[in-house]
Amino acid sequence: MRHFKRFLLSAATGMSALLLCAPAASAAGGAGADPFPPREEVFQLVAQQTQGTFVDVDGSSGPSQGDEFVISGNLLRSAVPVGTYSQICTLTRTAPGDEFDLQCAADLALPLGQLTVQGRFTVTGAGPGNIDLAITGGTGRYRTAHGSVHAVNVSDTETHLTVHLIR
Repeated sequence: MRHFKRFLLSAATGMSALLLCAPAASAAGGAGADPFPPREEVFQLVAQQTQGTFVDVDGSSGPSQGDEFVISGNLLRSAVPVGTYSQICTLTRTAPGDEFDLQCAADLALPLGQLTVQGRFTVTGAGPGNIDLAITGGTGRYRTAHGSVHAVNVSDTETHLTVHLIR
């Protein structure tokens, strides 16, 4: 169970970390170009978990379908706080050897709006594999946001994110 909680925490942290956005990139347009072309921004963030709770729905000593992990924390860019995040991950599939799938939904609260992120990934005894999630929307400046986030867990409480934001 300790192994399960450690990787669940790390995987959930990775997911939540995925959800922040950076200052807008400038859009370039030439003659004949769409006057409002989509703008794509790629940037790096660090998600640092500050709170986390594991909810064991059936009281068993291992992962079971429906278990949840609720986390929140701070988002940093170049060691400077730029926002916060919150996330809920639900365990949707279990397999032998502490392998399981997590379905996660998260939001990034930023000064100019929020981003929402969602997706599923697998966690094995070796930890979470690739964590690639979809940006599903946003508010304020990010109301037309879509794209993806790739997360790499570097510890149980820190995840490095590469955000591909299109708006």
